Amino acid sequence: MKKTTQIAFVFVVVLMLVSCKNTKQKIQEHVTTYNTSSSINGPNITSTSAKAFLKDNKIEIRIETNLEETDENKLAYGKSFPDLLKGMIENNQISKELIDEDVKFDVYLLAYNNSIIAKQLIGKEELATFTGSAVKKVAAKL
Repeated sequence: MKKTTQIAFVFVVVLMLVSCKNTKQKIQEHVTTYNTSSSINGPNITSTSAKAFLKDNKIEIRIETNLEETDENKLAYGKSFPDLLKGMIENNQISKELIDEDVKFDVYLLAYNNSIIAKQLIGKEELATFTGSAVKKVAAKL
């Protein structure tokens, strides 16, 4: 019985240590997971990658395409980019949990020559507009 209690105690301590990650560790883990397993499907998308900026509590996500940087592409993809971001939030490629911990996601849609076609910084306020909770907050204040 004493041995079982000791094993259970060690298990609980290990479980507590594993679950007590700080924000910087969560950022690193998210970036690693994103880079090893995330894929974004869509026309003209060639690759995607994430990079952590721990000092700034920011994650940069680059979505690379085979598109040219033209006004037509900027207009077309500027309109469809929010839908892509919403899908990334739903798939946890942009983590609501990290945003709740004041981490910002800087997402870029890039042309084949790395020029910016569309970009969006997503923090708490921007997340609210993508998830529809901004309307709920305004209604709650009234």
